Amino acid sequence: MSAEIPVHRQASAPRVERPASVPLGALAFSSPPPSVPVFLAALLEPLLAVGTFLAVHFAQGHMLDRASMLLSILVMLLVFPGTNRFHENRLNALVDLCAAWAAVVTILMLCGFATSSFAFFDQDVLVWWVSLTPVVQYLAVLAGGALMRRHALRPETRRPALVVGAGDLGAQVGQMLRKRKSFGHDFIGYLEDREPIRCAPGTREHVVGRLADCIDCIRRHGIKDVYITLPLSSQPRIERLMTSLQDSAVSIYFVPDVFGINVIQGRMRNMGGLPVVSLLESPFIGLNGLIKRVSDIVLASLILVLISPLLVLVAIGVRLSSPGPIVFRQKRGGLDGEDIVVYKFRSMRVMEDGERVTQASRGDPRITRFGAFIRRTSLDELPQFINVLQGRMSIVGPRPHAVAHNEQYRALVRAYMLRHKVKPGITGWAQVNGLRGETETVDKMAERVRHDIEYLRNWSLLMDLRIIARTIKLTLTDRNAY
Repeated sequence: MSAEIPVHRQASAPRVERPASVPLGALAFSSPPPSVPVFLAALLEPLLAVGTFLAVHFAQGHMLDRASMLLSILVMLLVFPGTNRFHENRLNALVDLCAAWAAVVTILMLCGFATSSFAFFDQDVLVWWVSLTPVVQYLAVLAGGALMRRHALRPETRRPALVVGAGDLGAQVGQMLRKRKSFGHDFIGYLEDREPIRCAPGTREHVVGRLADCIDCIRRHGIKDVYITLPLSSQPRIERLMTSLQDSAVSIYFVPDVFGINVIQGRMRNMGGLPVVSLLESPFIGLNGLIKRVSDIVLASLILVLISPLLVLVAIGVRLSSPGPIVFRQKRGGLDGEDIVVYKFRSMRVMEDGERVTQASRGDPRITRFGAFIRRTSLDELPQFINVLQGRMSIVGPRPHAVAHNEQYRALVRAYMLRHKVKPGITGWAQVNGLRGETETVDKMAERVRHDIEYLRNWSLLMDLRIIARTIKLTLTDRNAY
């Protein structure tokens, strides 16, 4: 028998009182499900890569065997998750796809050489597959983008949007919405209480009212999305605005400007029923950390096996170039700012590892002739693959600085120590963007730190593979290294 819910009858309908406000902390938060484009992108690139291989494999008259199945699984692991390129510029999408695929092919070639497994595959199949995959992926991106734009043209799918706050952050959000117009976003304007002179350049002519006009503006323009870009120091204004927005059905997005803090891996999570926002968090937590460590071990092991003859030759060259040890050990800043010992082939006549360390510069007399060669070609960094296997370093990450340099620059460069939230790397995002070698000015060091933080904020396994591919290219072509 089902339980009955008692009903208390009244002579007249009860009076329903509207709550004055709902505290932000009382709202329930959870990780949102991925959007359809994000979900499709995560599967599209790996499935097309594997599908193209199998199509070519069968077209050449081959049957599905264990080797092709293993290769398909490896490709899925390397390519997944894919990147949402439906909103990208077409040329940028093409370049990114080709760079990502080149990185994957490079890893597969290293695996093939290390395991002598090329004999298991038809060479014509491999050539056709490597050539056709980026073409198929790019055509899929074009088709997906066209479908999304066509869907966005329907009046019922348009998303008129207001931006609350005409500061620098609001200007960035407004610019983003204007760029996404072809995908359904209609930027209406800003709401701002401040005088126009205090608004960010380019926003003043688009201010459509004050915060008190929000509900009227929503009704007048049919607003569906509201982006709040006010700083947390404006909490009373945000609370009043949220109270008024409860009388509408708009979607509300808060774009935090947390007192100028670099937000790294910011996400909302539910911890025991409490909403917790991470502001500064390592990207390598949980599954990401496992993926990063496994990829480091696999790649470092393969590379050390392949370059072992080269290691011997460089060691002989260092020994013959000048007296002293072959491998130079130096204390550098590692994960969480802890000191680690980093290995390098010795390229100088001196070994500085104290409270004062002078960076090497072009034409530095301390560098031996052979040392100049291995520094220019990055051969001096090869022993650091042993550091990777030890767990002290990663293949890709912010370059480790001498402990003395950390103490010097942490007082000069804002957010300098944030780069230590991950293990240092043999190569990094800063290095492949022209910030390799000496940082003779504070501005150059600040630019390097900015790129390191950008890496932490946007990390993915695909990004690591791109950086590795670009590092190989720079090693072979960079004439400015020393």
